[in-house]
Amino acid sequence: MTEPVLEVEGLVKHFPVRGLGAKGVVHAVDGVSFRIGRGELLGLVGESGSGKSTVANCVMRLVAPTAGAIRLNGTDITRLSRRALRPLRRSMHMVFQDPYSSLDPRMTCGQIVGEPLDVQGLARGRDLDVRVSQLFDRVGLRDELRFRYPHELSGGQRQRVGLARALAVSPELLVADEPVSALDVSVQASILNLLRDLQEELGFSCLFITHDLATVEYLCDRVAVMYLGQIVEVAPTRELFGNPKHPYTQSLLSAGVVPDPEVQRSRTRVVLEGDLPSPLEPPSGCRFRTRCPLEPRSAPQSHDEEPPLVDVGDGHLVACHLVRRGETPDLYRPLEVAR
Repeated sequence: MTEPVLEVEGLVKHFPVRGLGAKGVVHAVDGVSFRIGRGELLGLVGESGSGKSTVANCVMRLVAPTAGAIRLNGTDITRLSRRALRPLRRSMHMVFQDPYSSLDPRMTCGQIVGEPLDVQGLARGRDLDVRVSQLFDRVGLRDELRFRYPHELSGGQRQRVGLARALAVSPELLVADEPVSALDVSVQASILNLLRDLQEELGFSCLFITHDLATVEYLCDRVAVMYLGQIVEVAPTRELFGNPKHPYTQSLLSAGVVPDPEVQRSRTRVVLEGDLPSPLEPPSGCRFRTRCPLEPRSAPQSHDEEPPLVDVGDGHLVACHLVRRGETPDLYRPLEVAR
């Protein structure tokens, strides 16, 4: 890996629950660790409720972590105050999931994009107007839209405004939290292509959060798979899609659809039983054991011990007792899929 822009070690975020007869702690994120190299796109995937957005909010320090360490360019930002964080905000920015609620309705789009430049003291007056115009052009928006309010734009245009705002201060790290999930499919492709082109042009690192595996395969250099607050597998994109090791990753890949009826009918489908356990009371040991089709083979170890992320070669990390014992799960064979 190249020099890391972002290092996350043992990240934990618990939310206390009180009231309405309920007491306890929501284990939103429990011991997540990963690194993002300079100029790298890391995809973070998992089903709803797995803790992806909480990881993003902790990385951006929008919420304070319960434990762990977050380092940006070697600087530990985990416990920094808001005042100490302000100069570091130039190095990291975020594109939010909902383009309808993430833009201030009382400001014009030009004011929204120019605000980071003004706050960081990077541009004023005429220079600010020129920089904003350049940013609008870079994300494919007409200059006249600078004087419109967010409600006057389409969803795709609003997300382009959000992307322009995020890139205004030339950040080294961009966190994109499901940036296309609220958009029409036809608009999603244009936003993804724009993000990829801008990343190649500007060279920023990116944490791309989504539940769409096809998007990750198209866009990202590496992939981390989350389940119930923990990362269960990390690998280069081609390796993960061609040789998934964890049974949860295999089940996710098997749920994908191939645009060829004959190939689709011949594929193996791994259907998980039950629902995602409550993060209020996560299972002991391996968190996937309550839904794992192979759980009898790994019990009782899966009940008593959390499987650590183990490197099985070439940067492929897996958290599975079976893989540690050399028993590769065989629920889904990617070679069955014509790529």
